Amino acid sequence: MTANSRSAPPTRGKPVSARPGDPEFYRGDAYVIHESIGFLQRQLRIAMERAIDAEMSEHDLTGVQWGPLLMIEHGLGTTAADLARAASVDTGAMTRMLDRLEGKGLVNRARCAEDRRVVQLQLTSEGRRLCRRIPYGLSRVFNSLLHGFTAEELDTFKSLTRRMLANAERR
Repeated sequence: MTANSRSAPPTRGKPVSARPGDPEFYRGDAYVIHESIGFLQRQLRIAMERAIDAEMSEHDLTGVQWGPLLMIEHGLGTTAADLARAASVDTGAMTRMLDRLEGKGLVNRARCAEDRRVVQLQLTSEGRRLCRRIPYGLSRVFNSLLHGFTAEELDTFKSLTRRMLANAERR
């Protein structure tokens, strides 16, 4: 089996619900959308985004504006292109987000001394101050969503999620 044949859908015969070697937790002839992991994860993501939006409002940030700030703070990028790749978003969308953050006085742009075509991003002192506070709001959201979980269940959840991500990378 080639790498390309694994991701190619069946083209003839009876439809199948799993590729050779994969488990068959879901079946096409008995698929219940609200029980799918994709649906459940999407619902959880929506709930998290709403809760994070509420937490970030005290800082005059939307739920998506805190991300580029923390990415810069944690060294995940110093240009709009770096941040767009790290966040899996369009560079134009990231540039517009950075325009808003710059307008709020949280980010500065400066031409790179070695290559004037490159625009480097830096947090302002206010941006750095916010980056020290944002994790507290995120922690409140995640702790609220994990109400009733044990530490072991959280470790299991993260481990299972990492395994699914590794499986996704193999595809």
